[in-house]
Amino acid sequence: MGTPMFAVPSLRALIEAGHNIVAAITQPDKPRGRGLEPKSCPVKELAMASGIPVLEPAKLRDEAFLERLTGLAPELIAVVAYGKILPPSILKLPPMGCVNLHASLLPKYRGAAPINWAIINGEKETGACTMLLDEGMDTGGVLLCERVAIGEDDTAEDLLKTLSEKGAPLLSKTIGLLLEGAIKPVPQDNSLATYAAMLKKEDGRIDWTKNAQEIKDRVRGLYPWPGAFTTWKGLLKIHIGRVADSTLPAGAGPGTVLGSTDRGILVACGAGVFEITELQPENKRRMSANEFLKGYRISKGERFV
Repeated sequence: MGTPMFAVPSLRALIEAGHNIVAAITQPDKPRGRGLEPKSCPVKELAMASGIPVLEPAKLRDEAFLERLTGLAPELIAVVAYGKILPPSILKLPPMGCVNLHASLLPKYRGAAPINWAIINGEKETGACTMLLDEGMDTGGVLLCERVAIGEDDTAEDLLKTLSEKGAPLLSKTIGLLLEGAIKPVPQDNSLATYAAMLKKEDGRIDWTKNAQEIKDRVRGLYPWPGAFTTWKGLLKIHIGRVADSTLPAGAGPGTVLGSTDRGILVACGAGVFEITELQPENKRRMSANEFLKGYRISKGERFV
């Protein structure tokens, strides 16, 4: 079970390992693009290209779907970024359980957006874990984990790709060990659990009273979606920036434009200075800070809010 690109390397790894995959379960096709034409998700495309039957239930509790899934008699169900919580009727169906690949070092960052929040919170390390699903939110027993360093400039997009590729062989190895009876789930320590809530567009608003490193972490943790933003004559998306070497002048209020360099726009933060290097005015294309300065003439002393 899986839907987006994150799950594709896992499905490919299971195919290459020679497992008998009786079906791929994905979310139904959704309208995409300018024409809003229905488009298959990445997992469906790989499954169809590999000759694997695809099921696309609108509701997991639908009786006709459950009857068909029961008829397939899966020994085990692998779940990677499917996008919905599985009901007990599915969790109890396969004799060996439902094995999930989660993009964090459990029990930290349970929930919908573990990659984004790990970066936003300034973590230096995260990872991928496999676990047996239960009825809780990522609370099942952990099977295997792999640690991954978070680079200073890694965005959520970068880390998602890394964990997708690291997680695929981890999932395949986990299933192999389960089939051999060579691995057992280890209960999570719930006292150490943290949660990574689903992202909202408003999470992207930059709070300039934060320090420059915290602002950088938010920008890269929310890239590409929902994206970090501020306002100056309309909404201004901030795509890339860095902690500037500049010293924060005394009395400069958070969000104040301090000047520019050959790379970007210097902005006062609660502590330190943030340098915006790529941004995007509302309804305009993405551009470098230097292109923006030539076209928009923002002055020293103006403020982002």
